[in-house]
Amino acid sequence: MQPKKIYQGIHNDAYGGMTPTGNIIRDAWVFGIIPEEETCEGWLPGGIEDLYDKVSEAWAPFGHLASRLPPELRERHQRIYAAAVERARALGWEPALYDED
Repeated sequence: MQPKKIYQGIHNDAYGGMTPTGNIIRDAWVFGIIPEEETCEGWLPGGIEDLYDKVSEAWAPFGHLASRLPPELRERHQRIYAAAVERARALGWEPALYDED
């Protein structure tokens, strides 16, 4: 029997959570689904999947585009994501660059 897989928490994830799961958590913070102090450390995959569903539902009225968020949510989104990028860069993360070749 394999041990249950648990999430290590956004701050322990690659480059401070620059992963799809990290995006789900940050978006949940933006929409107030979970408090910004919640890192999801110790969560089972089912809990992350449920959070994904809630986040997806919250994004739906805005077409999943930050530019369509109302001012308060757009500001929160910008603040949360700017802090995440700053932290990730401090940990050595560089956004992927794609060749057009």
